[in-house]
Amino acid sequence: MNDVFLLLGSNLGDRQAYLQQAIALIGKEIAPVINRSSVYETQSWGKTDEPDYLNQVIALQTDIPPKEILYKILNIEKALGRKREVKWGSRIIDIDILFYASEIIDADELTIPHPEMHKRMFTLAPLAEIAPDFVHPVLRKNITELKSELKSDLHVKKL
Repeated sequence: MNDVFLLLGSNLGDRQAYLQQAIALIGKEIAPVINRSSVYETQSWGKTDEPDYLNQVIALQTDIPPKEILYKILNIEKALGRKREVKWGSRIIDIDILFYASEIIDADELTIPHPEMHKRMFTLAPLAEIAPDFVHPVLRKNITELKSELKSDLHVKKL
């Protein structure tokens, strides 16, 4: 079984309900959630004029291959009503694969570890809550170290 960490985000509608619906579908379609962080409210990143996000990191254990997880995630996002119209635009739900065990994957449609995660406090804060000692296989630092080294003025608040 492989440890898989996913980041969930929502900044439209009933954000909390969308996170919970995504977790339920992930548990049904991919694998049971074995751990979850608190929910964090975060200023929009990338396209900063959007509504604030709720973010949460969840952990799973599965033998499903990474690309199959990606396809299942895309189907879950679509089932919940996600439309991909503008890069970094508002969204009902966003689900990113942060880690798949300690694998390093660099393919056209999938990059693991997530290539921007170490630059995003809204990812590192909830991830550090449930996996502080997990070592990033490319950067070779644990999540606590990455979080402490990140200089960010982005507002990230634990709810």
